Amino acid sequence: MSGLTTTLSPDGVEDLRLLIYGELVRTGRAPAVAELASSIGWTDAQVRRGLEALHGHRDVVLGPRHDIVMAHPFSTVPLGFSVMGDATLWWGGCAWDSFAIPHLLELDSPVLVATRCPACQAPLAWNVGRHESPTGREIAHFLTPADRIWDDVVRSCTHQQIFCSETCVDRWLEKTAHRRGYIMDLATVWRLSRGWYSGRLTRGYQRREPDAAAAYFAEVGLHGPFWGLDR
Repeated sequence: MSGLTTTLSPDGVEDLRLLIYGELVRTGRAPAVAELASSIGWTDAQVRRGLEALHGHRDVVLGPRHDIVMAHPFSTVPLGFSVMGDATLWWGGCAWDSFAIPHLLELDSPVLVATRCPACQAPLAWNVGRHESPTGREIAHFLTPADRIWDDVVRSCTHQQIFCSETCVDRWLEKTAHRRGYIMDLATVWRLSRGWYSGRLTRGYQRREPDAAAAYFAEVGLHGPFWGLDR
């Protein structure tokens, strides 16, 4: 990869995106600015500008010092979910992202997704693979409607959680004074996650526009205005 002097080309920014995602896939961690600069042949200032472009495109989520907080479906900080593969441990940003990782990586073996019930703190874990949904009576509760997720994406992801039961959801809502969001079973979370990030690790990936996202939500069995759907 060649260095860029004044203008960061789209191809150069895409090189940076793929470099970040490649490191997250391999190690579960995001490289720092200096590491990225060394790998791609840019200055630290150019890397920061490239990261800002990726943040603007919603390809990564940056912290205040240009640290990469999230590169969906991966998180670089603990937000409540761990995802353990055969040789790598990742942080999943939420239930949606954690269930998506084995699909994105096209893993032959299931990953172990683990979290705690936000209401009663009971440990919860599932083997999540590509070919069938995990079993269990637990349910997911998503607090933030789809069209508001990026208002504060870290907060939104933090509140895409899995609970022991609807009783635990009710207790948590009463304790936190949040309004009820959207509840779904594990099979629906798995379907939602299965194809959402398809192609993200390849060059030229494009996020879904709202109409395409709504069509995808309907296809996997989601309903109502929470997902931008009429029914």
